[in-house]
Amino acid sequence: MSEATAKPYLVRALHQWCEDNAFTPYVVVQVSEKTKVPMAYVRNGQITLNVSVTAVHRLTLDNDWMLFNARFNGVSQEVAVPMSAIIGIYAHETGYGMGFEIPPVEVAVSPAAAAPDATASEGDETGEDAEATREAEEQKASRSRNHLSVVK
Repeated sequence: MSEATAKPYLVRALHQWCEDNAFTPYVVVQVSEKTKVPMAYVRNGQITLNVSVTAVHRLTLDNDWMLFNARFNGVSQEVAVPMSAIIGIYAHETGYGMGFEIPPVEVAVSPAAAAPDATASEGDETGEDAEATREAEEQKASRSRNHLSVVK
């Protein structure tokens, strides 16, 4: 029997703590194809959402999903975030909260990009190909780094 993750319990507890102390709970989400968020507000693959009871309607925080409706620029939208995509929750006023491990992001590779080029020999990349490879490696490395830091 596998042990259930503690993340949804911690998210609910910190959300409740924020509300009980009149703080504004914010969640940081790693956006993927499984998340349903307003993409216009996504920066560097992440979005920060105000999930206070005054900012959202019909908030559900279950073991698998965070679901709610909210207005973004005056337009009501449904938001659906898997618990696995939540990488932090904190009180906006104090910064007190908790960060979680950033889930790995799978990079889709087209079959054409995965197949070796028959005309290029090993180590014979053009300047554009080398630049694209370097940028892809830098993006992959930056995704694996957590932007949250431990403060002692």
